[in-house]
Amino acid sequence: MARTRLYRDGRLEAEDFPLDDISEHLKDPDTVVWLDLTDPDRKDYERVQEEFGLHRLAIEDASSPHERPKLSHYAAHVFFNAYAIGFDRSGGDLDVHEVSAFVTERALITVHAADFDMDAVVERWDATEDLAGHGVGYLAHGLLDVVVDGQFDAVRQLDEALEALEEHLFEETPRAIRQVQRRSFRLRKSLNRLRKVVLPMRELVNGLMRSREHLVDDEMLPYYHDLYDHVLRVAEFTESLRDFTATILESNLAVQGNRQNSIMKKVTSWAAIIAVPTAVTGYYGQNLPFPGYEKQWGFLVSAVLIVLLSVGLYVTFKRKDWL
Repeated sequence: MARTRLYRDGRLEAEDFPLDDISEHLKDPDTVVWLDLTDPDRKDYERVQEEFGLHRLAIEDASSPHERPKLSHYAAHVFFNAYAIGFDRSGGDLDVHEVSAFVTERALITVHAADFDMDAVVERWDATEDLAGHGVGYLAHGLLDVVVDGQFDAVRQLDEALEALEEHLFEETPRAIRQVQRRSFRLRKSLNRLRKVVLPMRELVNGLMRSREHLVDDEMLPYYHDLYDHVLRVAEFTESLRDFTATILESNLAVQGNRQNSIMKKVTSWAAIIAVPTAVTGYYGQNLPFPGYEKQWGFLVSAVLIVLLSVGLYVTFKRKDWL
């Protein structure tokens, strides 16, 4: 499945024309072309490689899944790989969508799976059509702007999920304790995955701004600086959440340790209370004469001793907050 667009002198002139017409359109030096490939096969890659003179290594990177975010320079074009991110609030997992792009002097070729929302990128281009005269720099900026905005939204939602988790740290129910443990480790896993995707974006955007191909002109440069600032904010936000997650995990361990100490105090207190009647009954269980031996009042004295000593220990432990 392929989508195409043709810009001439900064105006959208045609859409969804055949791929075979691209070469004819590019003969006009005032045209810029966008080609989008969804789930391409080997024949599609070979056709695009022949049409635009793309490097074999770039084709391999685009066709290989789970490549790291990066920017590569070749003789006739630039290649970059990035990831759009979504966050599942209920499960705490990330939805990761890979998108690759070949940037030539007058063409942008995007490659992605069907789960990537390219319509959002097209809407961004249409919303900033006054910048269309800046060629492929404008197209690449719209694509990366959507990707970075999605990453920022994912980081913000992850921050909200961590704050919500923090509120359940001191709940005493077994269900809440298990939920905090599972949720915290899942969110940490998502954060580590997000960090691997976000941090390389700094080199990617910075490399486009300073590329030897001069894909970004002076008028588009402020927009790329703004995009780079957003990338830095996402990276810094991610690093702060990493510290926040570590704090939550440490607090959870501390709460569990305090809870365990409290349980041990309670167990020890009850053991002391039970030990008193055991000692009294054990003493009176000796087959030796003692005060009240074979007398009814001797039994009453032992019962009263058990009750008084047990109640006294209970009150003492309760005052010390051991029970």
